[in-house]
Amino acid sequence: MNKSRLEAFSDGVFAIIITIMVLELKVPEGTSWAVLKPLLPVFGSYILSFIFVAIYWVNHHHLVHTLRRVNSRVMWANMHLLFWLSLIPFVTGWMGVNNFDKVTVAVYGCVPILSGIAFTILSNEICRTYKEQTPLTRAIAKSNVKAIWSTVLYAAAIPTALYIHPGVSAVLFVSVSVMWIIPSKDIEKALDHE
Repeated sequence: MNKSRLEAFSDGVFAIIITIMVLELKVPEGTSWAVLKPLLPVFGSYILSFIFVAIYWVNHHHLVHTLRRVNSRVMWANMHLLFWLSLIPFVTGWMGVNNFDKVTVAVYGCVPILSGIAFTILSNEICRTYKEQTPLTRAIAKSNVKAIWSTVLYAAAIPTALYIHPGVSAVLFVSVSVMWIIPSKDIEKALDHE
């Protein structure tokens, strides 16, 4: 399999995830501003998750460009990542419909943790396709440090939602998004050298 097929399949899954999420935004009956108020939690969870999916898509795009050859380990690692990402519409909808209840926010936090672990596994499998360490593999390893910090923050968001306040967990989710909003410049530089 070449990497363009892997990338095309993954792009399709990302597009479906976003499509399913937007379908949770039900059109209200009526034309006053007041009919939009009950939709605010659903819209807020959609925005949070849209940004989350967009960040994964951008970083996945950069990571797949580093791929020299696709083997079965890379394919399964990619499918593992897509599995966890495919749960985002469910946890997004559940959290939004239930006004960011503490249990729904805690469960929402589990999906980014597992997605982050899966992304790190995919990064490591891509690095394993290289016979020697290169500037590119070092750049990927450096971004894995950011992934570890993200996992720590997401893990902290779960008990925070349950025992402190779901709003604080939302701040932690946004903090991780800010960390990842710009893809690794090290990977871009290493790709330019190759």
